[in-house]
Amino acid sequence: MENRVEKAVALHKQGYNCAQAVLCAYCDLFGMDEETAFKISEGFGGGIGGMHSGVCGATSAVYMLAGLQGSGGSPEKGLTKAATYARIKELESIFQAENGSTTCRQLIERRKAGEGKSCRELVIYAAGLIERELLGEGK
Repeated sequence: MENRVEKAVALHKQGYNCAQAVLCAYCDLFGMDEETAFKISEGFGGGIGGMHSGVCGATSAVYMLAGLQGSGGSPEKGLTKAATYARIKELESIFQAENGSTTCRQLIERRKAGEGKSCRELVIYAAGLIERELLGEGK
């Protein structure tokens, strides 16, 4: 299997926003085609719509994949929402513990202060989080 972390980085270098790069690198493993992943994640870049005030796009992609993985797909298939929310809270906690925040603006401020990662490094971190926590590699 190709290296998905490298794919996420390559997509980011091609101009995909952070959410698109991460989601598109893994979407097929979660039952989504790349064009749909690209379209659905477009508004999540730059801390939601480029405003930098929301959740980091790379983190948003991790949450989207957790939803794809955990959701039953409809109310009739059982109540999966609580378990999905709990999983996302766990992922948020892991991301925040390592990076100091999950908010785009705060991550940018940390980087400017010499304390944080670049957007590309956050894409790499998010991809690694998917590998470890959602795909179970390295556990």
